[in-house]
Amino acid sequence: MKFIHKEPGQIFDKGWLQKNWFWAFIFLFGLWVWLPFLAPIFMHWGWLTPANLIYRIYAFACHQLPDRSYFLFGPQASYPLSTIQAAWMNTSNLSLLRKFIGNDALGWKIAWSDRMISLYNGIWIFSVFWYPLRKKVKSLPVWGLILFLIPMVLDGGTHFISDLAGHGQGFRHSNQWLVVLTNEAFLASFYRGDMLGSFNSMLRIITGLLAAFGVVWFAFPAIYRSFVE
Repeated sequence: MKFIHKEPGQIFDKGWLQKNWFWAFIFLFGLWVWLPFLAPIFMHWGWLTPANLIYRIYAFACHQLPDRSYFLFGPQASYPLSTIQAAWMNTSNLSLLRKFIGNDALGWKIAWSDRMISLYNGIWIFSVFWYPLRKKVKSLPVWGLILFLIPMVLDGGTHFISDLAGHGQGFRHSNQWLVVLTNEAFLASFYRGDMLGSFNSMLRIITGLLAAFGVVWFAFPAIYRSFVE
């Protein structure tokens, strides 16, 4: 009979962790990144208590601004700030706006903003694609990771600076600079606001996915080789 030695206080033996670390990550991190999608489902079913609990927990990790979030069980996946203000209250106060979780007419808000979905859920998805290639893919160098993170930092940073002028008032809301740069080649809805399909929305999705891809490429090969070696 083979006995497995464990250090005092050690829950799992090192052999178990070496073989199952990835699946433990998929389960635990997956629970964290996919749970926000249950909030609108619970609201739709009338399960108000668990839905509100999810919204409150994730409010510590995400701004949950409704005009930068997706909605389920409504006519649209996202809404302009003016529609949110008409349905909730005519305010640009971020602390008040973020409390709007939806209604029967518009649907119910996912507890992640669009950027958090592209970043955190992107990490989970890219890790699933990485796993079959784990023996072939080498870790991305630090400078490569920085290159993948820079677009999201610039996008998030300019949004932050823009919002100092007031939510829905800054240069990233109107994107007049982009109108001039592109000679007004696209529809007005592309330039203005944060709805799905707009420049701002697309940029948050793309930069979040780029950051997620860089994190997985940098971290997971290193973690895998540390366990193998």
